[in-house]
Amino acid sequence: MPFRDCIGHQQSIGLLQSAVTHERLAHAYLFHGEEAIGKRLTAIRLAQALNCERPPEAEGLDSCGICRSCRQIEARTHPDFFVIEPDQEQATQQIKIEQVREIEHHIMYRPLIGERKICLIDNADRMTIGAANALLKTLEEPPAHSLFLVISSRPSALPATIRSRCQALRFTTPARTQVEAALILKREISPADARFLAIVSEGRLGEALTADVKDTRARQQELVDLVCPQSLQSIGAILSSAEAIAKADRAQDMLAWLARWIRDLVLIQVEGDRDQILYLDDLAMLEAYAQQANTDLLLDLLREIEKTEQRATRHLNLHMALEMILLRLRDAVAASSVPVPA
Repeated sequence: MPFRDCIGHQQSIGLLQSAVTHERLAHAYLFHGEEAIGKRLTAIRLAQALNCERPPEAEGLDSCGICRSCRQIEARTHPDFFVIEPDQEQATQQIKIEQVREIEHHIMYRPLIGERKICLIDNADRMTIGAANALLKTLEEPPAHSLFLVISSRPSALPATIRSRCQALRFTTPARTQVEAALILKREISPADARFLAIVSEGRLGEALTADVKDTRARQQELVDLVCPQSLQSIGAILSSAEAIAKADRAQDMLAWLARWIRDLVLIQVEGDRDQILYLDDLAMLEAYAQQANTDLLLDLLREIEKTEQRATRHLNLHMALEMILLRLRDAVAASSVPVPA
């Protein structure tokens, strides 16, 4: 598929097209931005455009998406296109030095078909130190026919020496309306479901395209049940719910849903744009809480959840963290004085 398959990255694509047109394409690019927003897809479409056998008759570089070369790049069978990425089956997902050295062996020889040999490195921030050093040597003296497309959602985790040898292109999250339109078109779902997935994914189209609507709504409802007045008014219910969630290894996921709910609550308190509210079906409960909730305490809780999520990989006791956050939420929203629906 051509560049129009990439949702919301017209500026970055335009810069790449202009670079090719004016013969100023760099030997290495760093595509960085949030996860699952289209960085990898744009890199693949660029590789297809540079190798397309039947480019469309239109302004700017593009691909047909259906010729042999385009199909081979999509399937990773093109002899001049290589992909390096972490091994998904390994417990610790890393890009190892052996993977980089294998590509170096291939990239040094001239292309078999096209004008360039293209190497796409996905999740490049997961390279081991050895792999990063091996790549650096190639980037310092790259073959004239090579193009490296380095992709990362955590560019600060890459060595500064590698970042300095790549031309950086920052990818931003597409507008929510673009994500919704793409979901309706590609998944043939209702506008309500498209809106829901667009907000839940925070504009990460790749995530929204693969999310199970029914399962995602069930997880949302689980959070609603957890924060309803009947639950928050009972310390015993809070402790038992936190224990069950932790035993099911879903504490981190529940904290993410809780953060979204608190943001909705603060949004109502500050009279923000209600179109941004995720929990629209529970607006009455949110408004009841908003009338008496302490905004400063809610903001403190959001910061605490963020810190907890950042420390989640350091053997943090998520069960205890979830308990404490729920108990603090109980105080922040003055749950004991919110009327329980009949």
